[in-house]
Amino acid sequence: MKGSELKNLFLHHVGQTSGDPMGISIERAEGCVIHSTDGREYLDCISGISVASLGHSHPRIVEAVQEQAASYMHTMVYGEHVQGPQVRLARAITEAIGCGLDSVYFVNSGSEAIEAALKLAKRATGRRQTVSFKGAYHGSSHGALSLMGDQHFSNGYLPLVPGNTVLDYNDIQGIQRIGAEHAAVVVEVIQSESGYCPAKEQFLLSLQERCRSVGALLILDEIQTGFGRSGPLFAFQDTALQPDMVAMAKAMGGGMPLGGIAASKKLMDHFTEHPVLGHITTFGGHPVSCAAALASLGVWQEEIDKGRAQAIEKGLRKRLADIPQTHISGKGAMLALHLGSSKRMWDNVHRAWDKGLLIDWFLYNDAAFRLAPPLIITDEQLDVISETLHELLA
Repeated sequence: MKGSELKNLFLHHVGQTSGDPMGISIERAEGCVIHSTDGREYLDCISGISVASLGHSHPRIVEAVQEQAASYMHTMVYGEHVQGPQVRLARAITEAIGCGLDSVYFVNSGSEAIEAALKLAKRATGRRQTVSFKGAYHGSSHGALSLMGDQHFSNGYLPLVPGNTVLDYNDIQGIQRIGAEHAAVVVEVIQSESGYCPAKEQFLLSLQERCRSVGALLILDEIQTGFGRSGPLFAFQDTALQPDMVAMAKAMGGGMPLGGIAASKKLMDHFTEHPVLGHITTFGGHPVSCAAALASLGVWQEEIDKGRAQAIEKGLRKRLADIPQTHISGKGAMLALHLGSSKRMWDNVHRAWDKGLLIDWFLYNDAAFRLAPPLIITDEQLDVISETLHELLA
């Protein structure tokens, strides 16, 4: 089937969520490069929105997927059958994350991780209200959407889950509004869809102190930041935080669909009674996805220089510093190039695609685009990014 025919079928039969899809017809993807059916090559600077952090089709991950698929795939809903890939991955994550978070509940995506975390918090505390922050994005399912800090994307789906309070991000005074009625506070260590805006450490520590003083659970959304994107395995590990739960997904599965929440075993056990089967998922912790995730974690731990994310940040900041009327925000290999206007952003996103550079926009910041390449990107490929952006923007 020709690429043009496939694209027409794509537009007709596959549900669309924007009026202007990128529309690249994919033939294969390797490393940091995506190859289209019309013979073009694209340097991937968004990693499938932080999913392909180790690049595309990493040999160790592909091998793990093939081996596990040949052994067994789906057998039974999560929490009943003992599946080796799932058990080994849970142990590896809890050992790497520390902080007493010694249990993992697997789901399929970031939105589902947030849903599970909200349910667990309400079940454990007996409370019904939650707190989130302006500029936050936690997913598109109904509960996650109720945490959203920008009503533009949620107004079409009212009524949302009631009882959520939205506070200002990085406002230490504002967190005094968190009280004994709140089950949980959900926060991103680096707000992703606002243009990669890091939280101030003092804000996070004050937030943790407030949560502990009123008995609310602190849930960190590490869905985009997790698995080495900002530097450490999880972004909070650069701070003194000790969260009650961590939500994860995206890069977790090494390209396969997988998400999860990490919590203490004591907290997680609230899913087992009153009612029994307090949270269930048919495909969560699928053995093939877990095998891919375990291989991906092994690659990150054994093959990726622990300073690589910072080196990518330093390299891009240095290479792009002299582009006029721009500035960069973010941390590690999750950076935003701010262009000052929506028109300038949109014009250059499309022009970059034409030049074989895949960049993308943010939900809450229409004057910036993301630069979040795989951690395996080479210095030579960083030069290509720089040259292309200089040509477009200078």
